Amino acid sequence: MSQTPLVLKMGGRLLQDQAALDALLKVCAQLKTQYPLVLVHGGGDQVDQWLAKFGFTTEKIDGQRVSPAEQMPVITGALDGAVNADMVARATLQGLNPVGLSLAAGGSLEFDINHKLGAVGIAKAGNPLLLNTLLAQGFTPVFSSIGLSADGQLLNVNADIAAAAICQLVQGQLVLLTDVPGILDANMQLIPTLTAAEAQQLVTDGVIKGGMKVKLDAALETAQALKRNITVAGWQHPDDLLKLMQQQAVGTCIVYTLRS
Repeated sequence: MSQTPLVLKMGGRLLQDQAALDALLKVCAQLKTQYPLVLVHGGGDQVDQWLAKFGFTTEKIDGQRVSPAEQMPVITGALDGAVNADMVARATLQGLNPVGLSLAAGGSLEFDINHKLGAVGIAKAGNPLLLNTLLAQGFTPVFSSIGLSADGQLLNVNADIAAAAICQLVQGQLVLLTDVPGILDANMQLIPTLTAAEAQQLVTDGVIKGGMKVKLDAALETAQALKRNITVAGWQHPDDLLKLMQQQAVGTCIVYTLRS
């Protein structure tokens, strides 16, 4: 068994499709026979629904949700409450021995605040003790994307950024799962490999933007920090993830390149 943890970020429509989520978690149980496993989830669709029920409107800037402080009880209830509890329940059925956590649990991550977006946290690695202890005992940590400021303010954190920070914390390998097969070119075709320079050109050309740019930035930063390739892949064919165990390519590989 590898000692390098596998960090999987889940989000998008997957979290509202119970059959697809169950199929993916079943594959996760197989992956866990080879890697210590950490799951990080978002839940933007659920947050949208909850905010609408409470009469709030939703705004996004550059692919990230604006999260005013007055909306945080609702956002926290959706992500750290309903979605995380459901994830833990479904993972339990697959024998993953899950533990539901917020990003601030045990000081795992630390946060700066992106005041332009309101109560939004910029996550960075903190104390790995809790996470390493859980992994060593065979648990599967399941992180919601809710953080905490130094003065106790609840923070909404982009789940891709959160997963990248968790991955850097445990020196793991990162797979960012998305609603599409990976990163797509201007013709909506999968890009199998992508360097930082190629990625920048796609951003300049307007091909990659919004939420995918946030995902790409998180992947590039993690690749540089860990000197390791990062994967962006779709969740629709969970068996594809088993290729990771044979070191085969899945989705788009964000290639670590040595900077001169």
